[in-house]
Amino acid sequence: MASPVRFLTGITTTGTPHLGNYVGAIRPAVQASLRPGIESYYFLADYHALIKCDEPARIQRSTLEIAACWVAAGLDPEKVFFYRQSDIPEIPELTWFLTCVAGKGLLNRAHAYKAQVDKNAAAGVDADTDVSAGLFMYPVLMAADIILFNAHKVPVGRDQIQHIEMARDMASSFNHLYGEHFTLPEAQVDEAVALLPGLDGRKMSKSYDNVIGLFAPREQVRKQIFSIVTDSRAPGEPKDTEGSALFQIYQAFAAPEETAQLRKLYAEGIAWGDAKQLLFERIDREIAPMRARYDALVADPAQLERILQAGAAKARAHATPFMGRLRHAVGLRNLAATDGPAKAKASKSSLPAFKQYREADGRHHFKLVDAAGRLLLQGAGFDAPQDAGRAVARLKQQGWQPGDADASLAEGVTEATVQDALAQLRGA
Repeated sequence: MASPVRFLTGITTTGTPHLGNYVGAIRPAVQASLRPGIESYYFLADYHALIKCDEPARIQRSTLEIAACWVAAGLDPEKVFFYRQSDIPEIPELTWFLTCVAGKGLLNRAHAYKAQVDKNAAAGVDADTDVSAGLFMYPVLMAADIILFNAHKVPVGRDQIQHIEMARDMASSFNHLYGEHFTLPEAQVDEAVALLPGLDGRKMSKSYDNVIGLFAPREQVRKQIFSIVTDSRAPGEPKDTEGSALFQIYQAFAAPEETAQLRKLYAEGIAWGDAKQLLFERIDREIAPMRARYDALVADPAQLERILQAGAAKARAHATPFMGRLRHAVGLRNLAATDGPAKAKASKSSLPAFKQYREADGRHHFKLVDAAGRLLLQGAGFDAPQDAGRAVARLKQQGWQPGDADASLAEGVTEATVQDALAQLRGA
């Protein structure tokens, strides 16, 4: 049976989700979590929030509202990993490990840092004005979020692709030094995901103050929809769907036949007030049942806290043992379990070992066995013993990964078992 593909998504806790967040991120992510063969990780990025928000009450309230939004929108905490970033202490620990292998030159190229430096240059002030270490190190924390769980895919907008590439760079640097521990993540950019326009036609964003609240009170949503900017064409005059924010928002919620009907009404000259009422009714039909669930969750913070704590325990069941292996890999080890010089010779017999040999066909082979002699890796055949030796040296240094042409897993042996054996050899 094939291993699941791991998807990971983080949501920064600095605001209240709006309709654009729902269409662009929440709804497609919830739908993706229901697909077979997918293992989904969703976390509330409250450490990231500290970089740009110094209002504790706002971060707490945003965490509550965002958690409630995701659960109300259909995310099943029993079927996914749903947790708060600050409840996973392995994340900041891994952040430090990655800090020690990340090049400053790499971080200098991060978009957010460069944008602030450019802004400072334009203002004629010091390049590092208003640049906190948190802003500068943001990509390292993001990399730790992703590779701690060895995510394969990270759904992002195009403006975030650079951060995934930086995470790959840091994971590769760590793997090169300490063995193959991390999967290299890939950015998942879904061009089909709608980007909603806001009330003024620009991208819906709190920065522009042009949003429609996702779970705002019903009458407030109606008022916001009726404030969408339209042109001056009167009832009875044909109207263009191209460039119409109202039409684009409707299209993001409606079925194709519903969209076709509104297109027809535009051509027939529907009054803008009637078109906005249709939009309000269509959105309310989808959102109203979720709003009731959202309101109940926000009114019961203890329930959300239990959900997040259970999610953290579930996530840490993976993160804690993995972090233990990483600590061992970098040399943070139990001294009582470390062999001193007097025991070094005796300890070799309790370690995994590579054994090289020559077959009757004249080819040179090797195998990796554990301390009990069980076969873990079977090497390929080589023309010269030096070639086999180089393959062994590479495996010791860089680790093994699926598809390695020099060696294959023995039957019944997992990749994790082999990686642990190789880590022990490197440690020795």
